Amino acid sequence: MSELHAMMARHAQPGRVEWIGVRSQRRADLVPLETAQVTVSGLEGDHGRAGKRAVTLVQAEHLAAIGAYLGRSPVWPGQLRRNIVVAGLNLAALKDRRIAVGGAVLHLSTICAPCSRMEEEFGHGGYAAVRGHGGWCASVVEPGLVRVGDAVRPLD
Repeated sequence: MSELHAMMARHAQPGRVEWIGVRSQRRADLVPLETAQVTVSGLEGDHGRAGKRAVTLVQAEHLAAIGAYLGRSPVWPGQLRRNIVVAGLNLAALKDRRIAVGGAVLHLSTICAPCSRMEEEFGHGGYAAVRGHGGWCASVVEPGLVRVGDAVRPLD
């Protein structure tokens, strides 16, 4: 392994689950949960679907950045429409890797690009504020239970 690859594989600490949310249908509000069962098609009770976008994640650190770009305090996680908020671990550094999130194993595949709904949610400039900070899509490798406070760590 080259030194660059070794540096890219190292992480200072595991992350942790800060927030979990599901929505029963496409435009429904997210409902915060303390615990969620991850199935092959996403979080139980969520309208997710199997495949590369079964679960969506965003970094807690980005909530303040998005708020700052909007000229306000950090945004509420449910406004971004992502399932799991993770703190303390750079998700971008884990692209195309498997991660343990509580008792589940996910594969981070692609960036969750913002949608036009961000303009509805945050007003003029909402779409631009979320660009580059909207989180990641993941497929489910191994179903399992996820709780607020659980560790998030890279597996490979």
